[in-house]
Amino acid sequence: MDRIEMMQAFLAVAQEGSFTAGARRLGVSTKLASKRVAALESRLGAQLFARTTRSVTLTDAGDAYRARAAPLVEQFGELDDALRERQSALAGQIRVTAPTAFGSQRLPGALAAFMAAHPQVSVQLQLTNARIDLVAEGFDLAVRVGAPGDSSLIGRRLAATPLVVCAAPAYLARAGTPLLPAELAAHDCLIDESFAEPTTWRFRAALPGDDRSAGAQEAAVRVSGRLRANAPAPLAEFAVAGMGIARAPAYIVAEAVADGRLTALLQDFPAIEIALYALYPPNRHMPARVRALIDHLARHFGAARWAQPAGRPGGGDDPAGAA
Repeated sequence: MDRIEMMQAFLAVAQEGSFTAGARRLGVSTKLASKRVAALESRLGAQLFARTTRSVTLTDAGDAYRARAAPLVEQFGELDDALRERQSALAGQIRVTAPTAFGSQRLPGALAAFMAAHPQVSVQLQLTNARIDLVAEGFDLAVRVGAPGDSSLIGRRLAATPLVVCAAPAYLARAGTPLLPAELAAHDCLIDESFAEPTTWRFRAALPGDDRSAGAQEAAVRVSGRLRANAPAPLAEFAVAGMGIARAPAYIVAEAVADGRLTALLQDFPAIEIALYALYPPNRHMPARVRALIDHLARHFGAARWAQPAGRPGGGDDPAGAA
């Protein structure tokens, strides 16, 4: 049995804490993953995992072996990537994580286009609003909305997206239409707790000749409301149902505004925009397929109709990457 395959199976099970999850990560059966790990243990003459009916944990020998095996397997992968680069064909798997709303609504189209152009590339996409340790979990790339919070990762800004303040016509008929940002304080606002300051909504005034430069005037409004959530998608649905005024990324509400289910408000006072980032570990060698995907995402989302050139640097209330 191939030693590298045995080591890969061992590392996958160690990272996932489960033979089933480790096998799924490798794209093989649980039986095959277990067979590879058993063969490695037999070859080494050491038990690498303590197995019970409920859990799989590393032994001391397994933990020591993992520390030495992980960089070796990574180097073998880099060697394969380098050869593929010389052959000018992108191939291999890319593991991507993204927040649930963006990852389900906008990311699939971009990934599908990339995979169609590179048929030898496979993608494993995991959607979660939780922060993930890319290195520990074995991910190549994270797509996140809002300012990167992990200084150990390298970030590339892919695009900017406006925040749209909007409400359903039924709500506006019942509660009135705010014409100035300060009037939001008297309305039932829908609070997105994924933002660093969820109840402080920031706006720029659209002054004559305003180019959204650093000199643009800014207003901050304290808002409140009965509904809170840790992601923008459900709040947009609450807004459509007439439950209040939402502030959501344009990629969430663009269609609802276009078809009249929601009305965009305060357009003379644009909300501070947020940005879309690709984050990746500072590896010694980035695989060509990952670098090509990041370039593709920058082109794809930079041209999206809901994206627009970045406004002034800083000053925004970027969410914590969970939009």
